[in-house]
Amino acid sequence: MIQIKSSREIELMRQAGQILEATRQEVSKHIKPGITTYQLDQLAENFIRNLGGTPSFKGYNGFPGSLCTSVNEVVVHGIPSKKKVLKAGDIITLDFGVNFKGYHADSATTYPVGEIRDDIKQLLKVTEEALYKGLALAKPGQHVSDISHAIETYVKPYGYGIVEEFTGHGIGHELHEDPYVPNFGKAGLGAVLKPGMTLCVEPMVNLGTKHVKVLRDNWTTITTDRKPSAHFEHMIVITETGYEILTAATKE
Repeated sequence: MIQIKSSREIELMRQAGQILEATRQEVSKHIKPGITTYQLDQLAENFIRNLGGTPSFKGYNGFPGSLCTSVNEVVVHGIPSKKKVLKAGDIITLDFGVNFKGYHADSATTYPVGEIRDDIKQLLKVTEEALYKGLALAKPGQHVSDISHAIETYVKPYGYGIVEEFTGHGIGHELHEDPYVPNFGKAGLGAVLKPGMTLCVEPMVNLGTKHVKVLRDNWTTITTDRKPSAHFEHMIVITETGYEILTAATKE
């Protein structure tokens, strides 16, 4: 069941999003060759707690970190590790959530580590642009799948693989709520968007195949061809005229 959030709930989610965005900006300053994903995770957790929030992901279904740190061919759910040292040419996705007074925010960004290959630069650029192509359809009266279709339509000409096993989602008092928001599919399907709905839209796009597999830790998910994957996500609320991003430094 899709929940329509009250103005009070939206404000708490907005505040959670502000903590998340401040944390993202702080942690991103430390993304450079030589740092471990565990160090980034510790930075994030401490920063979130100092701002009055708690990490949504830590302990969620047993996940051990505050950040999902997904490097190169890791699509999602990379576990922070003291052994995983970033090197020049890598890419890393920071995907994480913040709980503030019982309401969640969730966002993801893929970053270059030093200088990266041109084809990987394009992958990041297209994936981020696809997010905003999808968001352009996030307004009252549109269907959820209109967002999905817009993302797929934008990505498809590049020949990239669009991950199908993981999708965007509703969010609020729970980290994952209805509806699912896939990154592919026909337009005109699914729930009709209404003011007060809160959603996470998050294209995950692979340089090669769309196929992924989960490793033995039951979390880390990689591309089956071991080619890089990019992931961009924002949490939004549907407004009377469109949408508001709740996980950005400024309204977009």
